[in-house]
Amino acid sequence: MISNSRFILFLFTGVVFFICYFLSTPSKSQEFSHKSLPSNSPELIVLGIAQDAGYPQADCKKSCCMNVWKDHSKRKMVSSLGVRDPISRQAWLFDATPDFRDQWQILSDSKYYDLAGIFLTHAHMGHYTGLLNLGREAMGAEEVPVYAMPRMKDFLSANGPWDQLVKLKNISIQLLRNDKPQILTKTIQITHFKVPHRDEYSETVGYKILGPNKKVLFIPDIDKWHKWDTDIISLIQEVDIAFLDGTFYRNGEIRGRDMSLIPHPFIEESLKLFSGLPKQEKDKIHFIHLNHTNPLLKKEVEYQKVKDLGFHVAAEGFLIKI
Repeated sequence: MISNSRFILFLFTGVVFFICYFLSTPSKSQEFSHKSLPSNSPELIVLGIAQDAGYPQADCKKSCCMNVWKDHSKRKMVSSLGVRDPISRQAWLFDATPDFRDQWQILSDSKYYDLAGIFLTHAHMGHYTGLLNLGREAMGAEEVPVYAMPRMKDFLSANGPWDQLVKLKNISIQLLRNDKPQILTKTIQITHFKVPHRDEYSETVGYKILGPNKKVLFIPDIDKWHKWDTDIISLIQEVDIAFLDGTFYRNGEIRGRDMSLIPHPFIEESLKLFSGLPKQEKDKIHFIHLNHTNPLLKKEVEYQKVKDLGFHVAAEGFLIKI
């Protein structure tokens, strides 16, 4: 027979197990809503969350990067989204990053999908240099549509090595103009809009990705929210999920550099700006394009604060039916 003490211990262990199992199992309200959508619905995947130079950043010997050099599992790829359509077996990239090779491998799902196009945001190094992978030294692609604004088109067409991609017809530049939506399939369309940024070589745009079930906002780079003639809060209210510029957490984050020369909305500023939003609106916001100095990458105090306030930090591999 089981003694009283052993029975009590057995009963206590069972209760603890039940509680832990219950708490660790997501309720229906916590499950991603895309699970109830048709299996052939288009999918959006977060392919990278880091700033242009990735994480860790080249030659960084600071505490923010040292452990990451040793542990490859902590590394993050450069900010990018991917969209794929199971019906047409087509896929599209948003920005061609230095991590293009790995990101396309993930998005293509072992050759199940064809590369149907690339939407560029602007001509800073982390957002277009992956186009080199389409050249004859690599994929030798044939007329992959590359969607770009007029200055971006001129930049690619008039400067090597990018002009070679045009001359050899590895890419076919499709001009974005007048906020005209790009119809990709019967159920997917893309709308672009200009945002203020350091436009040394090209304009800068964000995108609204419209699927049959959800709308997604993607703005990886912008100078400051108040410099834009569009109300970001109204735009958030129009979509189901918003991936927004979270490059730096706070002012002074990069020591020895004047951060006014590399303006972005500090996450501290965004948290204040969005503080009055209802819970369901805050839940849409995912900060992306994180610099290697951004403490959110280390998932410590600041990361928990963002979560506690009702917001999210974008995560590589995040997938949602749109």
